[in-house]
Amino acid sequence: MNTDSIARAALAKVKYAPFWLDAEGKPSDQAALSDHITCDLLIVGAGFTGLWAAIQAKEDQPERDIVIIEANTVAIGASGRPAAILSTSVMHGMENAQSLFPDDMLALEDLGKENMDAFKETIERHNIDCDLEWGGELTVAVGDEGLPDIESEYELYKKYGHDAHLLDKDAIQNEVHSPLFHGGLWSKKRSGTVHPAKLAWGLKRVALELGVKIFEHTPMQRNRKTKMGVEIMTPNGSVTAPKVLLALNAFGAQHKKIYQRVSAIRDRILMTEPLTEEQMASIGWENRQGIYDTRTQLNYMRLTADNRVLFGGRLAYYFGNNTDPVGDKKIDPYLMLADNFYRTFPTLKDINFSHAWSGPIALTTRMAVHYQRFHQGDMIYAGGYSGFGVTATRFGARVGLAILDKKDIPETRLEFAKTLPNYIPPEPFRWIGTQITMYVLDTVDEKGGWRKLWLAMVKKMGFPVTQ
Repeated sequence: MNTDSIARAALAKVKYAPFWLDAEGKPSDQAALSDHITCDLLIVGAGFTGLWAAIQAKEDQPERDIVIIEANTVAIGASGRPAAILSTSVMHGMENAQSLFPDDMLALEDLGKENMDAFKETIERHNIDCDLEWGGELTVAVGDEGLPDIESEYELYKKYGHDAHLLDKDAIQNEVHSPLFHGGLWSKKRSGTVHPAKLAWGLKRVALELGVKIFEHTPMQRNRKTKMGVEIMTPNGSVTAPKVLLALNAFGAQHKKIYQRVSAIRDRILMTEPLTEEQMASIGWENRQGIYDTRTQLNYMRLTADNRVLFGGRLAYYFGNNTDPVGDKKIDPYLMLADNFYRTFPTLKDINFSHAWSGPIALTTRMAVHYQRFHQGDMIYAGGYSGFGVTATRFGARVGLAILDKKDIPETRLEFAKTLPNYIPPEPFRWIGTQITMYVLDTVDEKGGWRKLWLAMVKKMGFPVTQ
């Protein structure tokens, strides 16, 4: 049986929905808004950014009247989809931060560590049960050609005070058994994995307990500036507030202004059935690190509490920033990802996949949070996470609130908070360029040639696609 047939068989009974949302413990939905109300702070979007913003704002000012409106339900969007590998990076990895904001690097690293410590403290203080594991973060070199990447990254980790360890081929094979892995970089502290939906549901509970009002099934339809502040219209009501935070990430990409800098690139993920003890022994992985590899079209992977393997990667784009394409609910987009899984873990060639899903990430030319201002700064969009977002959203929300409240804090003086990503071309040029780039990412490692020149050109235009 060829690899395509093996992958098709393994995906034959797959559920095209995020594994995380099948967990027990989903809270009941909050009622939709059906009135015209006012508040001190309105947050649009109840994903990680919105929930972290509400909690931090309420803990800072308990008397503040805070409302969240959510188009669907908590965790139904990006917060219920990610691999949820935890990292101290608030700028999509150290190399990305070093490239974009070299003068702010030391401050960003310190802030990232502080953010992770506060992330952990909040979870512990509020007893949020979210399968949190602190196995560390592991970058693995695919073949000898991947070794220079992890060696250069190791120098950055050591320079900025991380507990980082460079692993040779024997050492990485001792950690995770894969014929592809020829070396590794293991950052042992302040990193690990979490169950993202349980975390989001826990943050929802905390927000409600603090007095935040949450209205689910309440999409924002229009907004306008009034004498009273900013008015947000919904299907059956409205909210007026002096300050509004748009916590929409990729789901704000249809807005004309946000669209100019945000592209809704899709990421795809597979989840296996639970591994047996023998299957677990065949791959090692006893320290249960979250893993990224050095392929140009990278793959990432992690274990769940019940010993499933999550395996993600393979970017895609649908015309017009489509955030819910029918094409990603069929088998074909996942075949190459499944093939990469079996190449990575050949001892698991008989395992089947239980879930397959995809969703939009808000790709910008900086691949990290940025802030767009509306209505003279009384409404702020905080978004642009395209990886590392589970923990970075807490940081992004904190800075977004400071910008909205016009607070002078050290973070708002840094370049990332004062600048915007570059413009992204409109359609059809966006779609054409993305299709070529995605093809190149899929084939450059094996075929090279003009593909390397294409990626160099794309990177020169401001898209750090190979980081």
